Amino acid sequence: MATVTMRAELQRQAAGAQADVRQAVGFSFYRIDPSWRRLASGAKNKQSAELLGVINTWAKRLMVRTYSLVGLKADVDFLVWRVGKTAEELQAMSAAVRQTAIAGYLTMPYAYLSMTKRSTYVDKLDPEHQDRRRFITFADSKYLFVYPFVKTREWYQLPFEQRQAMMDEHIQIGNKYPSVRLHTTYSFGLDDQEFVVAFETDKPQDFLDLVMELRGTKGSSYTLRDTPIFTCVAKPFSEILHDLGG
Repeated sequence: MATVTMRAELQRQAAGAQADVRQAVGFSFYRIDPSWRRLASGAKNKQSAELLGVINTWAKRLMVRTYSLVGLKADVDFLVWRVGKTAEELQAMSAAVRQTAIAGYLTMPYAYLSMTKRSTYVDKLDPEHQDRRRFITFADSKYLFVYPFVKTREWYQLPFEQRQAMMDEHIQIGNKYPSVRLHTTYSFGLDDQEFVVAFETDKPQDFLDLVMELRGTKGSSYTLRDTPIFTCVAKPFSEILHDLGG
């Protein structure tokens, strides 16, 4: 009996440990100095190849997606979205980028750090959804919309039942737009924002309509900040380098 009880306890502990497994998520937005485009073609090609090699190498160790923002955001040229097990892994990739020759021409106007976790709120139409949100699964859509998100302190003072009711409305509206996949990650204590939300879709018009409809919900009155917003176009990094003038 003691052996059975101990086995059950070990299984319970293992299940609890698995339930707490999370991912570290990094959104690094880069801008290249215009002076880089004035370099000789040979120098640009060499530096581009070096940076591309770093991105491709780390894409074998982490979940990595790259996006162009050329012409879509004044102070940002591209995004590297990375998902790993620890913040140290994300940091090591960033360090590798900084060791390239092109790094002397790169700045990072925005960078957001977050983690996945089980959702606090229940999706009554899809009750398993909050468990799946502990792990990012890329949809590999053409467009990605990203922004940091902060709620008012008053939101957290509301009874949970009231917050759940407002989130029910939010979830119901989201379910009307199945072409849009939401990734909610959490930054409490890790970064300046509370959440980073990323929406993948092949239909930007659906995302526009979704956000417009959400503005009319009661829960939206508890939004303190949800900017800046980034519109990102998925591209292989070799094509992004071409966009940059490489």
